[in-house]
Amino acid sequence: MTNFGADGLQRLRIDLAYDGTPFAGWARQPGQRTVQGDVEDALMRVARLPAVRLTVAGRTDAGVHAARQVAHVDIPDEVPLGGLARRLNGVLDRAVRVLGIGPAPVGFDARFSALSRRYNYRISDAPYGADPLRRHDTLAWPRPLDAGAMRLAALALLGEHDFAAFCRRREGATTIRTLLRLDVRRGPDGVLVADVEADAFCHSMVRALVGALVAVGEGRQQPGWVPKVLARAVRDPGVTVLPAHGLTLVEVRYPPDADLAARAEVTRAVRVSPTLSG
Repeated sequence: MTNFGADGLQRLRIDLAYDGTPFAGWARQPGQRTVQGDVEDALMRVARLPAVRLTVAGRTDAGVHAARQVAHVDIPDEVPLGGLARRLNGVLDRAVRVLGIGPAPVGFDARFSALSRRYNYRISDAPYGADPLRRHDTLAWPRPLDAGAMRLAALALLGEHDFAAFCRRREGATTIRTLLRLDVRRGPDGVLVADVEADAFCHSMVRALVGALVAVGEGRQQPGWVPKVLARAVRDPGVTVLPAHGLTLVEVRYPPDADLAARAEVTRAVRVSPTLSG
């Protein structure tokens, strides 16, 4: 069953990927190029609509990438959907691709129905820096990092906590989050990948979390320092918020279709203002 409203609108789910390098983030901003702006403009052009408004699962910051972003949009029922993804990709810059678009299940909300968001942060500590073919999504770090020490420090961050020490505070917004996964591993190419998943993220949270682990990985701090920073619930000068370009949104998880509306109600009750990711 799909979303067809009595008001003559249908809700579409849009799956997207983008290189965040040329964008000032997801959200529309006056005088700035944004992913939301590019996609909305393309949709208005292709569907011949005077205005559209996308709602997204995670409002990525400037320079942050997405391998699998999810959004929804409400458009008139009479807009034909056949070939819509192809037509959108035909007018979008190659930095953004529509991976799929179609009718959303009843109760679907790209932001509020989501169970979790998962990000990867890539760091190369090789003497030569980052692979030139991955320089836009991989941070070059000048000193060797101990992945084992970083994994040990990460264990103290798992679960529900007040992550104020790793967030930029926003008036009226909670900094309590449930961190479901924080793992650090080396890929076959030797690059460290921090795999981070939570029910939601506040502004700069992922980059601050990984920045704290980097301090441990290079020996400036011991693993036991990380839970102390968390417990103090204030920003610590020892925590570096890493650059945006190493961060990629890789997955948004949703419940079964029958549970989408209920999940959205629960999430709205605890999210008092929009959150930014990364």
